[in-house]
Amino acid sequence: MLVAAFTGWNDAADAASDALGWLSGRYGGERFASLDADEYLDFQVVRPTVELTDGVTRSICWPQIRFDAAITDAPGGPDLVLCSGPEPNLHWRGICADVLTVVAETGCRSAVTLGALLADSPHTRPVRCTGAATVAADMDRLELSRSHYEGPTGIVGVLHDACRAAGVRSVSMWAPVPHYVAAPPNPPATRALLERVAAFSGLELDLRELGVSADAWRARIDTAVSGDDDLGAYVRGLEEQADDVDEARDLADEEGLATGDAIAEAFEEYLRDQGRD
Repeated sequence: MLVAAFTGWNDAADAASDALGWLSGRYGGERFASLDADEYLDFQVVRPTVELTDGVTRSICWPQIRFDAAITDAPGGPDLVLCSGPEPNLHWRGICADVLTVVAETGCRSAVTLGALLADSPHTRPVRCTGAATVAADMDRLELSRSHYEGPTGIVGVLHDACRAAGVRSVSMWAPVPHYVAAPPNPPATRALLERVAAFSGLELDLRELGVSADAWRARIDTAVSGDDDLGAYVRGLEEQADDVDEARDLADEEGLATGDAIAEAFEEYLRDQGRD
C-alpha cells in the first residue's frame, strides 16, 4: 500500500508528515528510490540546507522526494511504500505519473494520501477527519466526513485524483488543526490520521504513546487558554459550533437525512443565534 504525505501547504502543524514519519519509524522504513529534485522543486522556495560534520566540514543537504519501503510482516496487512518530501513546485502531472509508476512496479493495490489543514475547530473536541475515497463504503468504515470544499488544491488532492483515474483504490484523509495553535507538532491530528490508516490497511498500530502526547498537548493548550479571557471566549464559541454540528450529524443518522444538508442548516442556525446575541 502506498502512503504519501508532503510538507508545506498540505501539512498544517506537520501532522501529516509526522504520521508518515511515525509509520517509517515503526516499521524501519528504508529508502529505495527518489525522484529528480531538479525536475520538481524550486530551490528558491524549498532551499537546500548547510550542515556541519564534526563542527568543521560543511556539506549541502538537498531536499528530495523519496520512497521508503516499510515491511510490516503483519498477517493480512500490507507492506508499505512511503512517499514523502516537500510539495513539488513544478510538473505536478509528471510527478503523479512517476508515483503511479512506482505503485505499479512495487505491486501496490491501494493508496492513502495524508493531509492536514488549518480549521475553525476547538482543541477540546475529538479530531474529525474529512476526505474522499474511490470506494464509497470506505468513507463510512473510516468515519470520514465528506468534504464539501471547492477551491485551490494541493499535490495531495491531485495525486488522489490521479490514483482514481488510474483505477487504484485510494483514500484521501485530512485532519483539521485548530488555527489558533498552528505550530507543530499536533499529536491529536497525527494520531487521528494514523487511526484511519490502521482501519483502512488492517494494520494493528499501537498508538498509546501518541495518545499520551495528545493528552499532554491538550493540557498545555488548556493552560494557555485559561490565562486569556478573549481566547477562552473564542474557544467556547468554537465548542458550541462543533456541538451543533455533532447534534445535526446525530439527527441526520437517526432520521436518514442528508448529512451535509443537516449540518449546513445547523451551522446557519448557529450563525443566526450569534447575530441575536
